[in-house]
Parts: sequence; C-alpha cells; structure tokens
Amino acid sequence: MAEFIHEHSTRVKDEDGTAYVVRIYARQRTDGTWEGWLEFHPTDKRKSVLRTEQETSQPNRLAVEYWASGLEPIYLEGAFARTQGRLL
Repeated sequence: MAEFIHEHSTRVKDEDGTAYVVRIYARQRTDGTWEGWLEFHPTDKRKSVLRTEQETSQPNRLAVEYWASGLEPIYLEGAFARTQGRLL
C-alpha cells in the first residue's frame, strides 16, 4: 500500500498555466526495500493527477523521506515533463 511521504513547497505549471502540487509517495516491497514516485495534483480539479514511474529505490522509509526532502525544483520540472511525454 502506498504511503504519503512529503509535499514539496515548489509548484510546477503545465503549458496552460495550471499549477500542480508535488507529492511524493512510496511503498515497501516484499524484499523490505522501498520504491518512491512523484504525483502531480492539479489545482484545477478538472485535470487528472499525473504520476511518474519509480523514481527511487531506498533501503527504508527514512531514506525515502531524506531523498524526497532534497529534491530540487529542476528535478521536479523534469519529472513533470516525463509524465507528459515531454523532454526538457
């Protein structure tokens, strides 16, 4: 089951100017390690939530939290572009 890890203070915008809240989620695998991904939640509720594929693999939840807290805005922009099939 996915667990909410962190909400980033940086918002990203799509080409229409809609802002998206960036949230990091993770889940524990059967081998005990954790996988994490990003979800982009639009402020315009008519638009869909966008999700990346796996962005990280960490040994435990604390390591995922640390990873999530260090993500820079440029990383978020790139991940957002990937969810839309674009490259920066």
